[in-house]
Amino acid sequence: MTEISKQTTGQKVSNKPYDLAERTLNFAKAVREFAKQYPKNHLNLHDLEQLIDSSGSVGANYIEANEALGKKDFRMRIKISRKEAKESEYWLKLLKIDDLRIETIRVPLEQEARELTLIFSAILQKNQSA
Repeated sequence: MTEISKQTTGQKVSNKPYDLAERTLNFAKAVREFAKQYPKNHLNLHDLEQLIDSSGSVGANYIEANEALGKKDFRMRIKISRKEAKESEYWLKLLKIDDLRIETIRVPLEQEARELTLIFSAILQKNQSA
């Protein structure tokens, strides 16, 4: 996420590991900045809306997982976070265009969506006993 933060939000980035709630929030914010810069036409507006929805849902469901009523509820929310991260990656792939300026923003976002998917998969694997 360090590249995303630098490119889209201008935030100073430290070497400290991200809190996952903060990381998912930064991902959703970076996606919104990307959407502002992406060229708009009637063909891609729906895709951008879908991307914005799924990127925000990653973190929202992670926050809900941390307030879960039990292990089963926790696992379900983490599964939804993983699903939304995968969906965000899909929309980002679909929004690939021949514009270097846009691609320098899109590619790290796609990578971050993939990394979030892997993180949520690891959390599920670790909590497999539920």
